[in-house]
Amino acid sequence: MKISLNKNDLQIAIQKLSKAIPTRTTLPILNCVLFQASKSETKLRGTDLEITIIVTLPASVEEEGSSAVPIQKLLSITNELPEGRITISTDEQNRITIFSELGSYDLMGKPVDEFPEPPEIKEKSPLAIDSKLLLKIIKTTSFVISADDLKPAITGLFIKIEEKRLTAVATDGHRLVRYTINDYKTDKFTGEVIIPRKFLHLLSVITADKNNTKLWIGKNHVTVTGENITAITRIIDERYPDYESVIPKENKKILIVNKEGFFGAVKRVSIFSNKMTHQVSIRSEDKKVLIKTEDPETASKGHEEMECSFSGDPLTVGFNANYLKDILSHVESKNLVIKMDTPISASLFEGESKDKNRDITMLLMPIRLND
Repeated sequence: MKISLNKNDLQIAIQKLSKAIPTRTTLPILNCVLFQASKSETKLRGTDLEITIIVTLPASVEEEGSSAVPIQKLLSITNELPEGRITISTDEQNRITIFSELGSYDLMGKPVDEFPEPPEIKEKSPLAIDSKLLLKIIKTTSFVISADDLKPAITGLFIKIEEKRLTAVATDGHRLVRYTINDYKTDKFTGEVIIPRKFLHLLSVITADKNNTKLWIGKNHVTVTGENITAITRIIDERYPDYESVIPKENKKILIVNKEGFFGAVKRVSIFSNKMTHQVSIRSEDKKVLIKTEDPETASKGHEEMECSFSGDPLTVGFNANYLKDILSHVESKNLVIKMDTPISASLFEGESKDKNRDITMLLMPIRLND
């Protein structure tokens, strides 16, 4: 194989492909990028066996062929080379030479026949969704996706597609976000799918500022296609928890407070919380809310009080400050609405201003306060 291509094009492609390269693996071939050069096109492919990324590059092909090139050295040299064209040449013994205007660089590749084949996808249905909306859903939900591999069902984003509604749900057992689109229209696919967390981060890269991104749902895989890039992932084949039964319906004690002011108070007060529990208490009364913490181990404490609107009997609820700050940072509204019931039941967080066709509900479980 012998190809010539623009250094910047290769660098951008390698950066995208690196998203699918495993940090640790017992298969050395997975640390490589597969080059496949033909007269019609040049494709690069990377995989960790769960996610596969294929990038098409403009290149001048002097000699057709394939080569498995170690990605880290390739990425390092493209990062250091100046703008311009480079040539990559390989031989039958898997020796690779990279030529630039400044010099040449030799390294050893791997046998091409060791590289895994891409997944075979026979049936797939399009999921019609605007790229910006998809990014919005990912941003709003993915921060609560669990990293606990012992509970694989919640290590991805659950998407339920109905004829006139799309619902996306993420949870880690302590927090839950449900994003509902009530005016959604589907072309063909209806059903449920769980998309792995790692793939969502890749989607953010592929769909950023692109309006031509398409999402396809297959029996065992999800495929996303963009400009000169295709990414494929295995679907998490698990039953998602019954999230509707977790979301309370009778939270009638309602706190309305300025979101930025409340968020700032939580951030300042939480500095003095216990470093293990990160415990803060929120006491809501008629016209004021008290944010408070105390750590007897370090003899530190903090509290702030601010104006609010509250309906119901006075109530004190404890939260993990880190979880609470995550929730607050994803509420996009001038005023925050918190719906509560008891000190031991889940609280719901949402913005006061809403889009009639968009419903974003965030749930946070409380923690028991120390006496």
